[in-house]
Formats: sequence, structure tokens, C-alpha cells
Amino acid sequence: MDLAKVVGSVVSTQKSDSLTGRKLLLVQAVDTDGTSPKIPGSVPEVAIDCVGAGDGEFVLVTRGSSARACLNNAVSAADLCVIAIVDSLSVHQ
Repeated sequence: MDLAKVVGSVVSTQKSDSLTGRKLLLVQAVDTDGTSPKIPGSVPEVAIDCVGAGDGEFVLVTRGSSARACLNNAVSAADLCVIAIVDSLSVHQ
């Protein structure tokens, strides 16, 4: 899982049947400070929203077969899914 921030949404009227009815979000993986991209220079990615996340929220995302498992569809076109909304984050150093 990765920590990410919702930075936008994606509208698609024509998509794979496995994505029909699914909300698509634009998410940016972030470092634990919540502001820095996890990988400098990285670009936002499209994720399927499984939890009703909104713009500006911090979320947890998962990839690959774990993402498809969240959709209960092993053959879905999904590669990245939002699986949790982060309420708080504490970093102890």
C-alpha cells in the first residue's frame, strides 16, 4: 500500500465493462509529510475509488492483483485502487 493524495477526478464515458459504474480519481503518491511526492518528479496516476474519497483527501492505494481483489474481479482492467481514507497520520522518529 502507498499513501497518496487525491488531486483530481477523471471522467470517462467509454471504458472497459469491468470499470462501468466506478469512480475514477487522480492520485499522487506522497511522502509521510503529506506534501512531497513520494518519488520526486512523479506524475499523478488514475485510481479506481472503492471507498468514496474526495478531492484533497489522503488515501491508501494498492496495486495489481490486490487492487483487483478489492473489486472482487480477478480479470478487471484495474491496476490501482483507493482502498482507505486516512483520518490521521502520526510519524514517530
